[in-house]
Parts: sequence; C-alpha cells; structure tokens
Amino acid sequence: MSLHPPIIPVAYRLPDDEIDRFLREDCPYGDLTTILLGIADAPGRIVFATRHDTVVCCTEEAARLFEKVGCTIELCRPSGTVLGKDQPFLEASGPAGSLHMGWKVALNLLEFASGIATRTHDLIREARIGNARVEVVATRKIFPGTKTVATKAVYAGGGLPHRLGLSESVLVFAQHVAFLEDAADLWLRLPAIKDWAREKKIAVEVTEITEALAAARAGADMVQVDKLSPTELRPLVQALREDAPTVLIAAAGGINEQNASAYAATGVDLLVTSAVYWGKPADISVTMTAAR
Repeated sequence: MSLHPPIIPVAYRLPDDEIDRFLREDCPYGDLTTILLGIADAPGRIVFATRHDTVVCCTEEAARLFEKVGCTIELCRPSGTVLGKDQPFLEASGPAGSLHMGWKVALNLLEFASGIATRTHDLIREARIGNARVEVVATRKIFPGTKTVATKAVYAGGGLPHRLGLSESVLVFAQHVAFLEDAADLWLRLPAIKDWAREKKIAVEVTEITEALAAARAGADMVQVDKLSPTELRPLVQALREDAPTVLIAAAGGINEQNASAYAATGVDLLVTSAVYWGKPADISVTMTAAR
C-alpha cells in the first residue's frame, strides 16, 4: 500500500446517540467479569496498534466511547491517517471495568471501519494508475444500520459516497423506465425534469452506446454505464466524448481493486463500486496492562 495522505480530511463525526447505542448493545450493565473478580476499579491502560498497513478510521468515535465509560485518552490518531505495521494509534487509561467495557466495542468499530477505509485507499491507488483524475465513489449497498460508519470510512480512505440516499439525487434506472411507455418516453421527459429540478444533476444508467448517446442528447448530466467490460466500455466513452464532451461518464458493476486500473484507463470520470464494503476487517492488536 502506498503510504500517502488521503485526499479528503475527515471532519465528519458520528453522533453521540450512535456511540451510546454501540455501548448499550454490548454492556448495558457494566462488565460482569471485572465486577466478580473484584478488579473493576483497578487502574490500567489499553493500546490499539496496527498489524499491517492500515488507513485507520473511527478513532475519534472509539476515543469518545472510552471517555463515556470513564477513561482518559492519551493518544488518538485522526481518521484517515495512513499507518504502517505495528503503529499505535489509540491509547487510553482508566479503571479495568471501564477499559473492558470499551475494549471489544471499540475494536469491532475500528476494525470494521478501518477495513473499509483501507480498501477504499487501495482501490483509489490502483484506479489512478490507469487515470490520475478518476474519482472513486462508493454505492449505498451497505449492511443496514452501518451507513454512518461506512460513509465515514469511505471518506477516510479518500473516496466519496455515490448516493447518500434516494431523496437527494436523481438516477434513472431501467426499473424506472419500466413504468414509462418506453425509453423514448424518458428522453421526452428529461428536459422538463431538468427545468423543474434545476439544482439537481440528472443521471441515467445505460448499457450500450445508443442508449448513452440518447441520454446525453436528451440532457442527462451523467450516464452511468452498467456491467460492461473495459474493452466494451472504451468505444462508448470515445463516442460520448465526441458527441457530448461535457457529460460525465460513470462506470459501475463489478469494479474492484483488481480491475480498477483497467476501468479507469477507458477514460471514464467516475468508478462506482461496492467492493470497498466487503472484505476482511482490518487486523488491529490490543494490549491491556495493569498500572503497578
């Protein structure tokens, strides 16, 4: 992994009610084991460190989580920091009961988010071998209930969300056209839609050159090309650049770290991917010690 800073500073913070929910799920009444052992008030320290090259994410939330259970934060590297192997990035001190209450909740959050952030970083690195200006955007195909964490992780890795939801963007699929008379009906409607929703960019998903050209001529601001190979995509990009040079072109469907460079090299503006969400969590080590 190339150890360079991410493109986007991560100013986004998960709200407190999310942090509280994470804690309630795992330890609504404290850590029973430390209570029964009689060590809940014994002072100690916890250190989180990388086991491999990692883009860390949700360190701020993990730190707040420890503060909420009564610990003091001694080190917190910001989300989006790119670290090599064996680098400490979060340290806290406090009573053993509090450290144990925060331990696994924080670890699960950090490993899940940092895994997404690292895959995003790596996919962008590969994509920009093929096209230095290509943008990588992540879909909304995430496990329900994890959107806030996943979105922050994409930011931390240097990417952007493709669509935050149905309410804020316009993307016409074949499933929408199914409720119209035909595709020609859509092309007739686009100018009126653009005039009605002037603040919004209009995107249309297409699967071949004729459709892409028709969408651009009807006024689409972006065409999203679904499930074409790089070889099939290249002539479509060339045709659109000649006919409608201002229209953005997004490639979607099966894009991952292994093929991102080839897709980017076709000349598209954006790569739309879900691959960053699915894979192994980051491997993070945890060391807990008693204060002697």
